Amino acid sequence: PRTPISPPPAMEWQPDEQGLQQVLQLLKDSQSPNTATQRVVQDKLKQLNQFPDFNNYLIFVLTRLKSEDEPTRSLSGLILKNNVKAHFQSFPPPVADFIKRECLNHLGDNSSLIRATIGILITTIASKGELQMWPELLPQLCNLLNSEDYNTCEGAFGALQKICEDSSELLDSDALNRPLNVMIPKFLQFFKHCSPKIRSHAIACVNQFIMDRAQALMENIDTFIEHLFALAADEEPEVRRNVCRALVMLLEVRIDRLLPHMHSIIQVSAPGPGEGVTWAQGRGWGQGSGLPVPRWGLGRALGGSPVLIPILVHGMRYSEIDIILLKGDVEEDEAVPDSEQDIKPRFHKSRTVTLAHEEPHDGDEDDGDEDDDDDALSDWNLRKCSAAALDVLANVFREELLPHLLPLLKELLFHLEWVVKESGILVLGAIAEGCMQGMVPYLPELVPHLIRCLADRKALVRSIACWTLSRYAHWVVAQPPELYLKPLMTELLQRVLDGNKRVQEAACSAFATLEEEACTELVPYLSFILDTLVFAFGKYQHKNLLILYDAIGTLADSVGHHLNQPEYIQKLMPPLIQKWNELKDEDKDLFPLLECLSSVATALQSGFLPYCEPVYQRCVTLVQKTLAQAMMYNQHPEQYEAPDKDFMIVALDLLSGLAEGLGGHVEQLVARSNVMTLLFQCMQDTMPEVRQSSFALLGDLTKACFVHVKPCIAEFMPILGTNLNPEFISVCNNATWAIGEICMQMGAEMQPYVPLVLNNLVEIINRPNTPKTLLENTAITIGRLGLVCPQEVAPTLPQFIRPWCTSLRNIRDNEEKDSAFRGVCLMIGANPGGVAQDFIFFCDAVASWLSPKEDLREMFYKILHGFRAQVGEENWRRFSEQLPPLLKERLAAFYGV
Repeated sequence: PRTPISPPPAMEWQPDEQGLQQVLQLLKDSQSPNTATQRVVQDKLKQLNQFPDFNNYLIFVLTRLKSEDEPTRSLSGLILKNNVKAHFQSFPPPVADFIKRECLNHLGDNSSLIRATIGILITTIASKGELQMWPELLPQLCNLLNSEDYNTCEGAFGALQKICEDSSELLDSDALNRPLNVMIPKFLQFFKHCSPKIRSHAIACVNQFIMDRAQALMENIDTFIEHLFALAADEEPEVRRNVCRALVMLLEVRIDRLLPHMHSIIQVSAPGPGEGVTWAQGRGWGQGSGLPVPRWGLGRALGGSPVLIPILVHGMRYSEIDIILLKGDVEEDEAVPDSEQDIKPRFHKSRTVTLAHEEPHDGDEDDGDEDDDDDALSDWNLRKCSAAALDVLANVFREELLPHLLPLLKELLFHLEWVVKESGILVLGAIAEGCMQGMVPYLPELVPHLIRCLADRKALVRSIACWTLSRYAHWVVAQPPELYLKPLMTELLQRVLDGNKRVQEAACSAFATLEEEACTELVPYLSFILDTLVFAFGKYQHKNLLILYDAIGTLADSVGHHLNQPEYIQKLMPPLIQKWNELKDEDKDLFPLLECLSSVATALQSGFLPYCEPVYQRCVTLVQKTLAQAMMYNQHPEQYEAPDKDFMIVALDLLSGLAEGLGGHVEQLVARSNVMTLLFQCMQDTMPEVRQSSFALLGDLTKACFVHVKPCIAEFMPILGTNLNPEFISVCNNATWAIGEICMQMGAEMQPYVPLVLNNLVEIINRPNTPKTLLENTAITIGRLGLVCPQEVAPTLPQFIRPWCTSLRNIRDNEEKDSAFRGVCLMIGANPGGVAQDFIFFCDAVASWLSPKEDLREMFYKILHGFRAQVGEENWRRFSEQLPPLLKERLAAFYGV
């Protein structure tokens, strides 16, 4: 035969038969349950990974070897996925290209399992930074959507959906020339496709871009909403679920576009024939969107559809299937151990330093998980969705909602059937936030009724009554305690010891909310409260123990130093320390216990001294272990596992709690440990939450024992300076606060470090949309820098004085405000011209003081009179005519100007 001059293009990689058999054997072995076999497989995998074309074999089995069974082929793809994840960058280009080509050519495999596996593989390659390196991927996938072959279209959509989930931000960025502009209109075309699976994929793809308000989606928002309503009654549950997910998010992001459709939304919530619609899992209904809502909305929403409210209210009843799933007829289950998958992963909320004046609920920080009323149904069923929709309506329309609701509520709340009564209690809780004002006249009758429901014979009624009462805790606490607080607390604490686990959980959470609202009102009952909570320790199964820690931590936060009584410490500390000794260093249950102890240490202050040594030591050990493990992992990622840095974060936060609670007493502990060295490493960690917590600890140690911090200042200040980056709000906030505390200790020695931080601070205070807490902390720190180094900071006065004054006028008189204002007065003394343009703002800030210390008042007096003398009477008169009347009065009354 003629020899061709160049090899034909078909001469691509072919497997060697013997090699292929070896790989297949390995795949078969890896499905064996035997651990010894598994170990052999792992070793073999390590060997084979030395050969670059091992990955070619894996893709070949996945895409071409139709003779093998699907699980084996899929497994081959998943092993390849792990290899891609670990070292795709080091694949030889021919191997990488072969894998990419095979994926795109075989997305239409007959088996849905193989299609899904290829989809995962494509996404993994894309997520390795390869979306930019694989320019043909998105166009080809979009092209495959047009295929006549169902499998090809479905396979391409599956891959696109995963890419949209993983890379939603990148797809809307200039880095890729905004492919969304093409993709979104394309996806919208498929909402009408004849296959329900394809319709479902199309909605799921678009849904990824709602929360980020992607521009391409906002431009097509009306088409999107029309299409959604067209599919609201789709016969396929998965399609309806995705429609509902979309509506849930749209209500948060674009309520203005949805209001005209309000009556249709409710039609969506009517159950289809023979089933309760399963609503989408999604947070956010309860949040509203912060958009100004046109006031005509309710008339049109309710008038257009009088059936709206009754449908929602009816939707809030448990269905029969719910009751079965919830084991609603099992009343006593406290002795049944929890199964591990019941316990949701919990997230530690890292320490953010706020000023002492902050109200506990000034809405600045997101409380996150307020609305977990009945988590047990993790999928968003009709009930949960109806409740959430009612919550949104109540927040939008307030009291206007009540005439439509109250007649229904009366029937429900006193109904003889428990399921009906239970739904009424849920309705009452759902409207609590929005309709609070309108509900007040009815509460003296309703709250005692709800307290009686806490003793209902049905566990599901008792648990919902806990939740609903917690939603009205604010009102309860505002009344004379004998009337409602005392009976509520007594009954709620009995529920904490209920025989039913769901009721225990609801009662514990409700009690934590009550603690936050009541604060020191609880002090007279502390003995009784602690007896109950400590008794629950011996009674609770795993999941509720974690909630109990939270209730104890919240109690400590709420009553503060009132907890520091020998009899209370005797009750509380032994069971906590016993748990502390039982738990291993690797046990995630340490998180909630560490958080709880952190609150307790802060509250008990010197009362915690007998317990501090072992707690301190273990925190230092946890930080050290995690840092060591991270180092091993960075050097040898193939041999070691990445550490769970939450252990380190929570330990740093507890050390902060100890430093804050023990004050100077922490000095000897710090002296005997290498905590400053560890802190130096943590402050440079790649993970923002680690840096956030380490700066909080640095600030607390600065206040408690500066002798140990001072030798490190030269090394620490540059790191603090680079972390003044408002992209990471909480890191930036804590770094700013720590710098301010360091100023107060360093005094004039701060001078060499001013250039490292001043420009960043001035830039942050002038940024639009900076959160209130960060602005206040930045202003305080600039003031403190000026207090210790006025000559260095004063020249920049004109760049910051206006935002400085506006951010500090709303905070209460306290130490931090005092030091910051002294600093500004010194700087004005050094550079009076710097404040001339914005003097009215300075006057306003001065007038925000209720009772400054005498010498600070003197400073204000001098500046005000000095300015008046400087500009002359005529100009002063003109200036003071611009002042608001109230401000004018205050300045005249306090400072005689």
